[in-house]
Amino acid sequence: MTEIAFDDLDALRGAITEEWSEWGPEYEMTQEKVNQFAELTGDHQWIHVDVERATAGPFGGPIAHGFFTLSLLPTLNRTGHVKITGQANVVNYGADGLRLLAPVPVGSTLHARNRITEIREHKKGTLVATRVAIHVKGNDDVPAVLYDALSLYQG
Repeated sequence: MTEIAFDDLDALRGAITEEWSEWGPEYEMTQEKVNQFAELTGDHQWIHVDVERATAGPFGGPIAHGFFTLSLLPTLNRTGHVKITGQANVVNYGADGLRLLAPVPVGSTLHARNRITEIREHKKGTLVATRVAIHVKGNDDVPAVLYDALSLYQG
């Protein structure tokens, strides 16, 4: 993997690509984890936590919360084309976009891949825009989550 300093804007711009990274680590979505997320957030919608009702519902079983799936980014998004180095810290700066495109059935396995889409100079460092696609394994054509993340790398 190529290493590029966070403040080398030209080299980082050279890493912008339409090609996705390799798949990152896998994560099994269980009913227990979905129930724990529901407890933490107060989102007890039946399509997530009522197994019997969800089985008769539109998805044929319970599905994970979209925001639960999104919150797995630190676990799933551990690969890339480059390793950005030299920063003192990296902060989540927000997002340019979020789409929840496909359900995540309980019992499925997730994995993700990403690509750098834009590099922006910022008064406090370098803003790196990354597109991350989280997929249900076996459904690699349509991501469950498509997220345009912004990370601020600071010296």
